[in-house]
Amino acid sequence: GIDVKGNALSLVIIDRLPFASPDDPVLSARIEKFTREGRNAFMEYQLPHAIISLKQGAGRLIRDESDRGVLMICDPRLVSKSYGKQIWQSLPPMKRTRDLDEVTHFLAAV
Repeated sequence: GIDVKGNALSLVIIDRLPFASPDDPVLSARIEKFTREGRNAFMEYQLPHAIISLKQGAGRLIRDESDRGVLMICDPRLVSKSYGKQIWQSLPPMKRTRDLDEVTHFLAAV
């Protein structure tokens, strides 16, 4: 990864939640193992790994306490799926909005 501090980076856009591809043979084997054990592979394995990846992506934006910026997550599943709340709660505390004018105003001040 890269490390960009300060005003050089003020916007991180994440187009999709970072779930591993279901075509990945390693993931398929893990899902199968969870299923055989009667466990929920999505909640116990896939979701936690996606959350870690998302937090790493968000961490690119805020490298030290003086950094400011916008983390834009474009995936509608964040608000439409029941697991979206768990993802939100895993992120650092930050103001949340879906108002483009508010974001534009914030970025103009950065």
